Amino acid sequence: MNDDKRLSSAAAIRNRGPILDVLRAVLPKQGLVLEVASGSGEHIVHFAAGLPDLTFAPSDPSPNARDSIAAWTACSGVGNVRPPLALDAAGPSWPIEQVDALICINMVHISPWAATEGLFRNAGRILPAGAPLYLYGPYRMGGAHTAASNAQFDAGLRVQNPAWGVRDLEAVAELARESGFDGPEVVGMPANNLSLIFRRSVSPRQD
Repeated sequence: MNDDKRLSSAAAIRNRGPILDVLRAVLPKQGLVLEVASGSGEHIVHFAAGLPDLTFAPSDPSPNARDSIAAWTACSGVGNVRPPLALDAAGPSWPIEQVDALICINMVHISPWAATEGLFRNAGRILPAGAPLYLYGPYRMGGAHTAASNAQFDAGLRVQNPAWGVRDLEAVAELARESGFDGPEVVGMPANNLSLIFRRSVSPRQD
């Protein structure tokens, strides 16, 4: 009987290195970093090992994912990852009061739009002024896909669930602005993905 609860994602293995390279310049030197939709947990333990002065709080709505996160954390031996939280991005409130940064990788396109709305709404409550919110994944720009492979990926997502799909960068940016964030800074990533860096507005929002 195999009691190993670790899940594995080929995409997480491929992209965790390039993402960490960006996070080194984005995240604060110290503090608490919440990851929303941590999935298998392979990202968070890699980031924790590479950024030992930060504390990471993983989360996922799936019990199987949370079991995997805990198993990867135990296996990795890192001491700066908290037990995973049961957190639904779209929920009216989150089980954490304040963090210094927030990261969310490959969730926006594999979830209903309500999850992205909840992500920014709740992030606006728990992040202090100037704190970063980091997103990673594929996005449309100017109403068009940035690569043919992204168009094919988008079509496949919508077959699985009509509420999923590659989002328009401009729509995400507008939602962020409405939730009190500046940006994004856009960084091109491998395989036609983007890093988006938003920051909690320092000045009051102008509606």
